[in-house]
Amino acid sequence: MLFYKEGLSICSLQYVLFISESLCNEKHMKRDTLSYLVILLLLIASTKAVAETRDSIYWNTRTQLFPFRLPPAPIGHQPRYIDLNGDGKPDVLQTVTASGIPVQWIDDDGSMRYGDLEGSTKNGCLMIDVNRDGIYGGYGDLIVDWIAADEDGNPAMMVIVENCKEDEKMKSRGHYMWMIDTDGDNVMGCIDWATFQLRNWLHSGRSNFFTDYHGQAAFLKIHESPEKINDLRLNWETPFLFYDPDHDGLTEVAIRLLDTPEHEVVGDQRNVNLKGRIDWVSISWDMDNDNGPGNEFDLDMTLHFKGPGFDYTDQRHTNKNMRGLPEADSLFMDPRWRQLTELRYPDHQTAWDLIFHRGEWNETWFTYDEDDDCNRWERVEMYHPLNPFKVGPWKGGVDNNAQSDPAGDRGEWDRDNSGKGQLYVGRFDGRIHLYGAENGIWRIDQFSQFYQGMGLLYDGYGPERIRKEPESFATVRYTDTDGNGFLDQIEYDLDGDTVFETKISLHELGLDDTCELIHTADLSYDDFCRLQKQVSDDMWTHAQTVLEVAGEYAIGTSWYALMMHPRSDRERYHYGYWLAFYLYKDIEYALLSQHAPEEKLRALHQAYYSRDWSRFKTKEDTISSQVKSSIKQKRN
Repeated sequence: MLFYKEGLSICSLQYVLFISESLCNEKHMKRDTLSYLVILLLLIASTKAVAETRDSIYWNTRTQLFPFRLPPAPIGHQPRYIDLNGDGKPDVLQTVTASGIPVQWIDDDGSMRYGDLEGSTKNGCLMIDVNRDGIYGGYGDLIVDWIAADEDGNPAMMVIVENCKEDEKMKSRGHYMWMIDTDGDNVMGCIDWATFQLRNWLHSGRSNFFTDYHGQAAFLKIHESPEKINDLRLNWETPFLFYDPDHDGLTEVAIRLLDTPEHEVVGDQRNVNLKGRIDWVSISWDMDNDNGPGNEFDLDMTLHFKGPGFDYTDQRHTNKNMRGLPEADSLFMDPRWRQLTELRYPDHQTAWDLIFHRGEWNETWFTYDEDDDCNRWERVEMYHPLNPFKVGPWKGGVDNNAQSDPAGDRGEWDRDNSGKGQLYVGRFDGRIHLYGAENGIWRIDQFSQFYQGMGLLYDGYGPERIRKEPESFATVRYTDTDGNGFLDQIEYDLDGDTVFETKISLHELGLDDTCELIHTADLSYDDFCRLQKQVSDDMWTHAQTVLEVAGEYAIGTSWYALMMHPRSDRERYHYGYWLAFYLYKDIEYALLSQHAPEEKLRALHQAYYSRDWSRFKTKEDTISSQVKSSIKQKRN
C-alpha cells in the first residue's frame, strides 16, 4: 500500500525486480549498464503506476473546482458492511474518501445493499472521521443526516453536526443545524467536501448563496456541539425563516428568531441551556421588491424586538423519519438528536402572529438601508443606540456589530417599546420612521462607497470587515424632544467633524410633528411594497415641486441633471430626497446672500420641513422685488 500511495504498484515493482534478476544473469552485461537499465525500468514502471493511480482517484480531487459532493473512494476499494440488527441486510457501510478520510454511512430506511459504494442522501446518515482518530462522529468530526419527507407531508430535512475539538469544550464551537426543506427544492446546507467544513455562507456574485436561504426556506442553528445543549428539540436560531410571497424563488421577507442561551460550566465543559423562549426577533423586508438574480437579498428595512418575548415550546413539528436506526445509537458521542421525534419552533404560518400578539417586548429598533448596498441573507447588522461617531466593530459606535454597515444606514431606537413597532412617514423628510423612537442616527454614505454586504464580511472567513472603514462621514441626528413618539428635531453634521452645525426644531418652526400611524402587525407584504412605492412617489413629487420653486428664484438647476432621471422606484426615492435637499440649501444660500428677511428664511424652512411650499410661495410679498431682481441678475 505504501508503494501504491507513492505511485508505484506492487505488480510494477515485481516486474522491475524480475527484469533486474534476468539482466544480472547475463555475464557479459556491464554493471554500469545494468544499473542504468534498472533505473530506466523503474521510471517507466513508476510512470505507468502514477497514471493508473490518477485514473483510480475521483476526478475532482485536489482540483480548483468546488467539491459539491463527497469524493468517493478510489476505484477498487472494497467497503466494509455491518449488519447491526441481524436482518441479513447491511446497516452500516464503512469506506474512505478519495483522500483517505474514513467515513461510514448508516442506513435509516432499509435501502442499503451489499455491493453499494455509498449510502443514501435521501434517508441516511454520513459520519466522517475528519481527524482520523478511528472514531466516527467524535470530537472534531462532521456528521450529516438526511431525513426524507414523510407520508404526512412533513418536509425533508438535513441535520448538520460539526463537533467541537476536545480542547474546545469550554468554548462556543461547533454547529448543530437543521435545514427544513419547506419549498421542496432539495437545496439545503452547504458542505465543503474537500475540507469537511460547514460553509453555509459561500455564494457566487454578491449574495447567491449555495445554502437554501432563497425563497420559502427555514433552518435552525446554534454554534455548539450537541452534547453541550440541554434540550436538542430547541435551538438558538429557532428558526430563521425566509418568505417568498411572490413565488419567484427569491426571498422578500426574512424573520430571525433567537432563544438566547444561558451557559454553565459542568466539569471541563461549558454547557448551553436553552430556555424555550424567543427573546430576540428581527424582521426584514425587501420594501421595493427589486431583488433578482445578481441582486438577491436586497432587504431594505428591519424591525428588531428585544425583551421577555414569548414561550414557543407549544410549537411542535414532527417527521416520522426523524428517529434514526436505534441499533446505531451506540455509534454517536451524543445520540440524543438521532432519537428525536419532534422539533419545537415557530414556523412560517405562526411566527408573525406570535411576534406581534404573544410577544412581550421591552425595546424596538429600526434600521433602513438608505444607501441600498447590503445584500445579506439577513439584516442582523442593526445599528445600535450607541455613539454616533465611533466607527468599527466592537468600538462602541452605532455600527458596533461587525455585521453592521459602517456608514449608509439609518437607525432609530424605541428603548421602552412605547410605539409597539408601529411606523409613520415623517412630514419633515418623507421617510419611514419608527413610532416611539426617542432618537435616531443616519450615517450618510451617499454613493455606497463603504459597502458592507455579505461579500465583504465572510469571504475572508471572519467575520471581519475587509473594506476600510470611513475616517469621517456626514451624520444626521433625530430626536423626539417632547416624548410624543414622533421625531421633531433634526441636526446635521455635514462636514464630518462630529459637531452638529445645524439644528432644525419643528416646534420652533410652528410645525406639527404628529403623523398618521402605520400598524405594522396588520400589514401584508404587498402592503409594505405599496408603502414604499408611495414614499418613493411622494419623494419624487416633492423634488419636482422644489425644482419649480428653485427655477422661480433663478437657481441653476442644470447642475443636478444626473438626479433628474430616475430609472426605478429606488432612484426616485434616493434622487428625490437629494435633489430636493440640494435645491433647498441653494435657495437658502441665495436668500442669505441677498440678506433676505428672517421671515422669508423661516418660510423657506417651514415649506421644506412641512413639504407644503404654499407657505413659501404665498409670502413673496415679504421679499422686495429689488431683492428678487438682484438674485436673477446675479445668477445671469
